[in-house]
Amino acid sequence: MASSSSSSSFFPPKMKLQQLLLSAAVFFSLLSLIAAESSSQPPYACDSSNSLTNTLPFCRTSLSINLRARDLVSRLTLDEKILQLVNTAPAIPRLGIPAYEWWSEALHGVAHVGYGIRLNGTISAATSFPQVILTAASFDANLWYQIGQAIGTEARAVYNAGQAKGMTFWAPNINIFRDPRWGRGQETPGEDPMMSGKYSVAYVRGIQGDSIEGGALGNQLKASACCKHFTAYDLERWEGMTRYVFDAKVTPQDMADTYQPPFESCVVQGKASGIMCAYNRLNGVPTCADHHLLTVTARNQWKFNGYIVSDCDAVSIIHDAQGYAKIPEDAVAAVLAAGMDINCGTYLKNHTKSAVEMKKVPISDIDRALSNLFAIRMRLGLFDGNPTKLPYGQIGPNDVCSKKHQKLALQAAREGIVLLKNDAKLLPLSKWNTHSLAVIGHNADAPIALRGNYAGIPCKTVTPLQGLNSYVKNTVYHKGCNWANCTEASVYQAVEVAKSVDYVVLVMGLDQTQEREDFDRSELVLPGKQEELIAEVAKAAKRPVILVILSGGPVDISSAKYNAKIGSILWAGYPGQAGGTALAEIIFGDHNPGGRLPVTWYPRDFIKVPMTDMRMRADPSSGYPGRTYRFYNGPKVYEFGYGLSYSDHRYEFTSVTGSKLNLRPPTASQAAMNSDSVRYRLVSELDGKFCESNAVNVTVGVRNQGGMGGKHSVLLFVKPTKPENGSPVKQLVGFKRVEMNAGDRSEVEFLVNPCKHVSKANEEGLMVIEEGSHSLVVGDVEHPLDIFV
Repeated sequence: MASSSSSSSFFPPKMKLQQLLLSAAVFFSLLSLIAAESSSQPPYACDSSNSLTNTLPFCRTSLSINLRARDLVSRLTLDEKILQLVNTAPAIPRLGIPAYEWWSEALHGVAHVGYGIRLNGTISAATSFPQVILTAASFDANLWYQIGQAIGTEARAVYNAGQAKGMTFWAPNINIFRDPRWGRGQETPGEDPMMSGKYSVAYVRGIQGDSIEGGALGNQLKASACCKHFTAYDLERWEGMTRYVFDAKVTPQDMADTYQPPFESCVVQGKASGIMCAYNRLNGVPTCADHHLLTVTARNQWKFNGYIVSDCDAVSIIHDAQGYAKIPEDAVAAVLAAGMDINCGTYLKNHTKSAVEMKKVPISDIDRALSNLFAIRMRLGLFDGNPTKLPYGQIGPNDVCSKKHQKLALQAAREGIVLLKNDAKLLPLSKWNTHSLAVIGHNADAPIALRGNYAGIPCKTVTPLQGLNSYVKNTVYHKGCNWANCTEASVYQAVEVAKSVDYVVLVMGLDQTQEREDFDRSELVLPGKQEELIAEVAKAAKRPVILVILSGGPVDISSAKYNAKIGSILWAGYPGQAGGTALAEIIFGDHNPGGRLPVTWYPRDFIKVPMTDMRMRADPSSGYPGRTYRFYNGPKVYEFGYGLSYSDHRYEFTSVTGSKLNLRPPTASQAAMNSDSVRYRLVSELDGKFCESNAVNVTVGVRNQGGMGGKHSVLLFVKPTKPENGSPVKQLVGFKRVEMNAGDRSEVEFLVNPCKHVSKANEEGLMVIEEGSHSLVVGDVEHPLDIFV
């Protein structure tokens, strides 16, 4: 008691009162944070009823976000700062700041894969859209935007319902689908850099609350998107090499025109608020420790405004697996100095303080990182008081799995599915004359297989079997294979089923046991006994069969392509919750397929090419065939952009302004000459307005010559007459989706900017325009385009 009395008498009465009030405020602030976590109320800071914080500058919405973030950071102790440098950031009760979880996923729908989202309360499911690779096959940027919008709305609804600890979603994945074996290629928009960039912009604008044209975002975010994995990441495991130690050797040329453009679009045009650096090294340097990549390129050149997060445990491997850092503190110092802001994992929490004490990490690096992090949370409105009284505050459970969103999921599946073969116009089947149907295959009635990876809990699921059964009541099902690996196949039983019906639909292919994160394929053919089962069923059936392939990556199905007993082939990716309905509607003619492949389908022998070879361009001297439709010079099963329809479409170039372009500005110096005596001009020498003034307006006429209406994607390419000096064989310039009735004609307009669409990267990584003859190409129609520099 004496000690207590002595201690109390040390403070003047006024200071004792202030201490008591502060303690009470902290206590009640802690109580409110605990209550928020345990209730259905969303967590937020700057509660107007909290006398402790409502007058602090970081709570004043009249101040700029940057000022507020810096004020908040200035009030933290070193220990508090360090705890905020990891994805699971604890509460700061004395400032009324709730805990925050940075890791949430929304690749193709709000998912409960990370720690930030719970789908176990009032909201127990979310709309499950097709896996990205199938959505990309629609070549419809407006659809991509609408999906982003829907995901952003459902994400905000989950937060408002008190089932989210964060609003930062680590999507989209915009790495180039460089190698067909890559297990995560399914998550991407495919192999074309321009198309991947367009996808990223549409998705990011949609989920973050921007307009489809951009420019309406301001500082407020509906949800936060994150471009990943920065950069040159496209290998999981191949012949003992893992993504954790892989050193991607990439030339400046390939960096400039393949690996970087999607990320530049995501940041510059999409205004993404997050970037994730990857596990791999890039030319010897871990991407999360690469100052040139994170700071010089992203922040300085692209003016990135957001936070940079490591892939999970990507900081620890810099020391533990790659040996790039001698001690843990060196790894911490390297990533913070490079410009990374937050570690998915615990490495920064465990080693930052010792790094500071060893004078390896200046406090300024930590403060910069935290300012970036808190600025995002403020842009999300999480420091503006009660979120129910703010924009997006009225979004609720009824906005999740809404009829509108579920209809959009069905539309996305319909528009992405690709018709690869349709001999003798087997499809569509007659709804009236198909009296019996056999549905055979391990993927025919497997709801989980429809989702792909990074999927949430769907609102509902319709499998292919269920969808087809809704058209034909006399439908017989046989699984065929034991699993996707098809180590066991009930060939005899499947054949007997096939003999007994009018038509057979085989639903085969891959699933997540065959391709996924941390698991690349070793073969490009269908696994196990699938080919045998398909061939025997086709041989026994009364009529040619329909084959449906579910997969993310390309499959060599040459045996089916050239088998006359297989009349039609459909590729359905992983079509999401409405995949079965979409497939059935296409098979029975209620929807006209119009999807196109977003990747090249290579022959099985492509597996001889090392996955670790990052070169895009072919090297004839060594037999290296190159990669993707832009550079690959080998045989193909199906080409990028391939896709049939129930209607024939004919193209013509209606008008092209400026078939001969003189790209020498009046004040320009003499054009340079490369080693092959071809004149060229650096794009950097050409003013943006000059490039725009020399843009070519292209109008393409499209006629639907078939008997069925539908949507059709028009793809415009440019190709040099003689590809030399590492030029792409051809390059996608633009794409438009048009809807036409049977017999209709439509005109589609494109603007070809020579600096963007006819340029290429030279060996130094500089964009150049070479003099020479080119062709604009749509379908099998070409139009000349001559360039003079």
